[in-house]
Amino acid sequence: MHDTSAGPGASYPAEEARPARSPGRIPALWLALLAGPLSFGIAGPALILDDMALDLGVSVGSATWTVTAFGWGIAVGTPLMAGLLSHRGTRVALTTCGLLVPAGAILVVTIPALPSLVLGSALQALGTAGLTATAMSLTDSARRMGVVTASLAVVGSTAPLVGSLVTDLLSWQFALALPILSVLAVPAVLRRAPLGAISRNRFDPVGAALVTVLVTALVFIPHRPAAAGACSIVAAVLLGLHLRVRQDGFVPAVLVRTPQFLLSAGLAFSLAVVNFGLIYAIPEQLARHTGWTPSEIGVAMVWPLLLGGTLSWFVVAASARTDRRLITSVLIAMGIVAPVTAGFSVWSLVLLIAQAVASVAAASGQGVFAVHATSAVPDDHRPTAIGMFNLSYLLGVAFGPAIVSLLAA
Repeated sequence: MHDTSAGPGASYPAEEARPARSPGRIPALWLALLAGPLSFGIAGPALILDDMALDLGVSVGSATWTVTAFGWGIAVGTPLMAGLLSHRGTRVALTTCGLLVPAGAILVVTIPALPSLVLGSALQALGTAGLTATAMSLTDSARRMGVVTASLAVVGSTAPLVGSLVTDLLSWQFALALPILSVLAVPAVLRRAPLGAISRNRFDPVGAALVTVLVTALVFIPHRPAAAGACSIVAAVLLGLHLRVRQDGFVPAVLVRTPQFLLSAGLAFSLAVVNFGLIYAIPEQLARHTGWTPSEIGVAMVWPLLLGGTLSWFVVAASARTDRRLITSVLIAMGIVAPVTAGFSVWSLVLLIAQAVASVAAASGQGVFAVHATSAVPDDHRPTAIGMFNLSYLLGVAFGPAIVSLLAA
């Protein structure tokens, strides 16, 4: 396990005890570029769905299937690509994901038809999910983990406006292809990537299939609650039974038997639900209580999200020298205060501050709790642990807006 000399909250070796440029150490900015563009696929289409629907001759609801496909791809791709990383090594994972992303981008740019756009979005999501999991697995300090998770938050805060600008300059198809920017980091990371696989266990196809079914069902719960909910329960039961037979399989039994991992993943999920729920709820509040236009609301939402992503780097970096219980308590408190404040306030500034607080909590929680989660499991399970942890966070991305819509109904 790791040396904890950096303090009571540390989960990585102290940075001072390590050479600044040890062989094979990948610069954090390359890891940030590898991970950050995933957020373009999540938030980039937010302001261009009307243009897409008009050009395709479909409803806006039908056009949102490209967003749903991307959400499905990152949710399914996160554990699957983490498994590939664990069993086949960093270089195979980088090469595979580095091919999936441009393949998807080519589809969305060259064929303006909804089925091609849905498939292309899913392929980009599978690839960027793997690149993000790889970037996080290659971090070796809380500070570097903070750089990676902050890049996701910062890109996500500007993605709607960037997508709109790219649409004005080129087309909405190029806006859908923005995740391809992550491929720019692949050659640099490949040159320093470690050789060989981490896990020596045989691949578990049954476990992988059950996880895929379970994640797919969970993603579709907001759209088909009854059917997807029933499928989720059945898949979860079957996966639990499979874990009793194959304890070193696709989902190692050690993960579900480690309270610290489960708690960290659950907290990350909860903070993501709050943050991404408010991203949808606060614009509605602003429209109701101000005279702002949708574009003015979009511009106003940039600063709290950007501030949250930027501050999260400092929070995650400081967590290595902060008591674990203290930082956890502060993040939980922020995750509670933000929605309560937004729910009872009618002032625009207070609403935007609530969004900033939620953004800081979620982006910081992704980094802090990722460190906590992975430090609790054996090193050879670290890539899988990161994949499952990120899956929990991404499910919060899907559930937050769905819960808001249910409450508003």
